[in-house]
Amino acid sequence: MHKDTTSILKEFWGHDDFRGSQKEIINNVLSGKDVLALMPTGGGKSICYQVPSLAMEGICIVVSPLVALIQDQVAQLKKRNIKAVALTGGIPPDELNDLLDNCLYGNYKFLYLSPERLQQTIVQERIPQMNVNLIAIDEAHCISQWGNDFRPAYLGCSILKELAPNKPMIALTATATPRVVNDIVENLELENVAIFKDSFSRSNINFRVKRSEDKLYQFKKYMDKVPGSAIVYVRSRKMSISLANFLIKNGISASFFHGGIPKSDKEEKLNLWLSGKVRAMVATNAFGMGVDKPDVRLVVHYHIPDSLESYFQEAGRAGRDGKPSTAIILTSKEDKDKAKQQFLSTLPDVAFVKKVYSKLNNYFQISYGELITDPLAFKFNEFCKRYEFNPNMTFNAIRILDQNSVLSLAENFKEKTTLQFVASKSGIFEYLDKNRKTAPIIQTILRTYGGITEYETKINLYMLSKKTGASEEYLKQILQQLADDGIVEYQNNTSDLEITFLVPREDDHTINLFAKKIKDFNQVKQNNMAAMLGYISNKKVCRSVYLLNYFGEKTAEKCGTCDICTKKEKIASPYDLEKRIMELLEIRPHSSRQLEKAIGANEKELLKTLERLLEDELISLNFKNEYIKK
Repeated sequence: MHKDTTSILKEFWGHDDFRGSQKEIINNVLSGKDVLALMPTGGGKSICYQVPSLAMEGICIVVSPLVALIQDQVAQLKKRNIKAVALTGGIPPDELNDLLDNCLYGNYKFLYLSPERLQQTIVQERIPQMNVNLIAIDEAHCISQWGNDFRPAYLGCSILKELAPNKPMIALTATATPRVVNDIVENLELENVAIFKDSFSRSNINFRVKRSEDKLYQFKKYMDKVPGSAIVYVRSRKMSISLANFLIKNGISASFFHGGIPKSDKEEKLNLWLSGKVRAMVATNAFGMGVDKPDVRLVVHYHIPDSLESYFQEAGRAGRDGKPSTAIILTSKEDKDKAKQQFLSTLPDVAFVKKVYSKLNNYFQISYGELITDPLAFKFNEFCKRYEFNPNMTFNAIRILDQNSVLSLAENFKEKTTLQFVASKSGIFEYLDKNRKTAPIIQTILRTYGGITEYETKINLYMLSKKTGASEEYLKQILQQLADDGIVEYQNNTSDLEITFLVPREDDHTINLFAKKIKDFNQVKQNNMAAMLGYISNKKVCRSVYLLNYFGEKTAEKCGTCDICTKKEKIASPYDLEKRIMELLEIRPHSSRQLEKAIGANEKELLKTLERLLEDELISLNFKNEYIKK
């Protein structure tokens, strides 16, 4: 007998009832059926496996591709006092064994793991011993080579059918074309599968594309026009900082977010944005996955995304509360060429992937046949500079190695600080006596790390900062001074990438196993970019209809709110436009922006008309770059 699912929903999530297909999906899972759930971003996919698992005895095994997503899901469950465990990279063998024991004897309800972790012998040996009640494959589109985030390791997920026989499997995704849906069903070996497809339509989102040669002006205009919380997506870390500063200068509270920020800073920035103390978060695509903020009113893409899958997922973070919201792409003439340059001209071929893999092993001094299992801090820019590699192409090559389970790549800022007191005891006491201001900090370090006078010790600056009340930057200054004075040996190394090798080094042989997949991967990326640019260039089809048709949802029902649906010429003819311009300039000088705002004309047509009036010497420009009537 299962527990009542509506009561579980109310107890742990505070909702009175399910939405969309959730209830029907859950009932099918509880009846023991395999299910494929296609639901939009923010559609509540996790509820579809978390609630039925809580309604049954035993543990649910969840496969998910991203460490950040796994960590967020586990943190959310723990907040609700639901026992969950995550098997991510860098866990020592004895700790891994203890965590697996917890799944057997500790009344845990959820075991989250990556597809690579599922391939480990110890994991495969222990799962049959567990009381598994359900198998959930999150982000299931990763199993298809035609999916935007293909992960070959996902092809191994079907082994769970053998490890936990006769248990229902639910596959979930928010971005799947019909071709990808077929791949999911086939590769996961779903039997008599019940397929649920909630409409991907987000009728509350106003999808727009704005073409302008002055993107900053349009950006500010939309930030002023649409009040409320905002996410701004950019393609580089440098631009995230630049645009955040631009907003701050214009009186809009903003912060920036990217993979190279320390974990403590990420948490602080995220909390400020979640609480509404910061209105806009300018971020690379490292931001947003698993973040639950229902009242985002505006999502801006300042650069063209690499695919409609990425765009729809990121834009879908707007208006999860169902209230009117806007998702806009700002684009200029050269943006299409920039996107092609960034995404297509830097696609690595097989030879380049082999070269990068070889140099990575040399960089970390890994010999042929050797496997180092510890996570390694990776200074990406230093690596590219040493071997004179194009950074974008190199990162794409490393992504391919990650997707094909040769290594695991984590975009996490890591700071490793090691310290050893090398002065004698009397020397340390003498130093403390002479440096009374810093003595409490030094004493705290000595008390916290017992063996620090005997061997090199890894220390936690964040924890010491909390203990001493001193900032991390000040602590670094103190430690450097101690090193300069010969009291300690001190090292502080930082990196914003971390690599874990998953297979022994075998050079070309390692890459040859998936060489054809690299060519297929490049073809998928080219197809994705073509579809994305098609969306940008589209001037006839309703934005919402275009997106839904791409994902296999046939509809002709227009949204009525996008830039295509609301497009209309406010000025009937070039003559009327000239007449209106001259009337306004009769009153006072106007800039092109002021004229655009006052007349409401198409920017392109307005500029053409102004050029014609300048050529005919009917108007001129003053020293403020304003148009005046002659």
